[in-house]
Amino acid sequence: MAAWGRRGVWRRVRQCGAGRPGPGPAALPRRQSAVACNARGEAVPAGKSGLAPWIPVVGLEIHAQISSNSKLFSGSQVQFAAPPNSLVSFFDASLPGTLPVLNRRCVEAAVMTGLALNCSINKKSLFDRKHYFYADLPAGYQITQQRVPIAVNGSLSYSFCIDNKMSQMVTKTVRIKQIQLEQDSGKSLHDDTRCQTLVDLNRAGVGLMEVVMEPDMCCGEEAAAAVRELQLILQTLGSSQAVMAEGQLRVDANVSVHHPGEPYGVRTEVKNINSIRFLAKAVDYEIQRQIEELENGGTILNETRAFDSKLGCTVPMRDKEGKQDYRFMPEPNLPPLILYDAKSLPANMNHQQVINIDWIHERLPDLPSVKREKLVEQYGILPEHSFTLLNEDGLAEFFESVVKQTQMKPKKVIGWILNDLLSYLKQHSLTVKESPVSSFLLADLLNLLEKKEISSTAAKQVLAELWKGEGRTPLEIVKEQKLELLQDQKELEQICEAVIDGQENE
Repeated sequence: MAAWGRRGVWRRVRQCGAGRPGPGPAALPRRQSAVACNARGEAVPAGKSGLAPWIPVVGLEIHAQISSNSKLFSGSQVQFAAPPNSLVSFFDASLPGTLPVLNRRCVEAAVMTGLALNCSINKKSLFDRKHYFYADLPAGYQITQQRVPIAVNGSLSYSFCIDNKMSQMVTKTVRIKQIQLEQDSGKSLHDDTRCQTLVDLNRAGVGLMEVVMEPDMCCGEEAAAAVRELQLILQTLGSSQAVMAEGQLRVDANVSVHHPGEPYGVRTEVKNINSIRFLAKAVDYEIQRQIEELENGGTILNETRAFDSKLGCTVPMRDKEGKQDYRFMPEPNLPPLILYDAKSLPANMNHQQVINIDWIHERLPDLPSVKREKLVEQYGILPEHSFTLLNEDGLAEFFESVVKQTQMKPKKVIGWILNDLLSYLKQHSLTVKESPVSSFLLADLLNLLEKKEISSTAAKQVLAELWKGEGRTPLEIVKEQKLELLQDQKELEQICEAVIDGQENE
């Protein structure tokens, strides 16, 4: 499903940054983004002097792998990096006579995600066959939800900072067109040395949620912020682990540019982006490329492109001039998917055999936005700090654990967490869970500082020693290196007198 209508025309024009022309794109290096977000979060890309500015429009299609032990329509196990073709059932391989059996867990995960994204859940949704012929698609079609998906008409709020300044944050909302259940394809492994392609069907049939976002964004930074927020929501819900490095979250970005008051331009689709950082770069590069192409008298082709992370640019994959006929048809082996709520649930129905939307809604955990509000309210930290705490996996829990174990005020603790601990982690490419400095050790160190037993400079020295992971406590390091602050006035006077006497003798 595309974020545009099926005729390739965007349905809504959004005046984004109109009337604010910038420097021409020729003045910018090819790999440098020509797109920046202003204080309102609107893109202000460059246009030639005297001409109206270009307005970029970005829509996203995101495939999230559902966190489930088995596949969407078979009992095959789901496991990353298993030996090739070791997790393939007869149905996954599309052997004749095999039939799909819908995975309840996948349906519940889709409903949960839809509710978290403010969607309307369709009590009746339908499955369809989408036909295309790839070597890694054994049946020659994909089971998806083209006509009536499981969830529609939602929204996602996300925040991002302007010019990398955490104090200048903008919150925006993107509309969610729909969420649909579908099965993944297998994986083709191309061996250029032997000039052959190998097929691994372990991924074939794995359950996916496709989240289709409307074209409400206008730069790479916005797109990256929206995907990061969605990733946090999925991980909080447990509906997807959303690890992009393992292909559990894959993004297709649809990009076009136009002048104010004109119809939307021809769009290109950048496929299968597997990194939030690469997403921002790919979108901004594609916007700049289209602007330069149009201002140099060229035309934009309706094509599919890929992002080359090494070169930092998008490259053509295939064109879309001849619209592919997927020959959608109802899936004959699956009945309509019927869901219930508390009002529509029949009295004599076995609750274990149906899915109750209200029951799932009542059990939704606190979403990232709510967690941020609680962190700010409970600990008095700045809103921008709450974003950093949640964006790093496990950092919020680490912070709260330190606060509980130390006498230092949370506003001071957050400085040590974000400025010192986090910088160490990033410097050594470690996650919070891999940190050699536990929350207990950091709290112990901060207690020494709060009691004025050591200075701030000494505390940083101790933290550097703790980072070595040699098993010593902060107090042991302080005593070994004699970093204590002197509390005895007489002892301090004696030291001063000794220094003075030493100077007189010279």
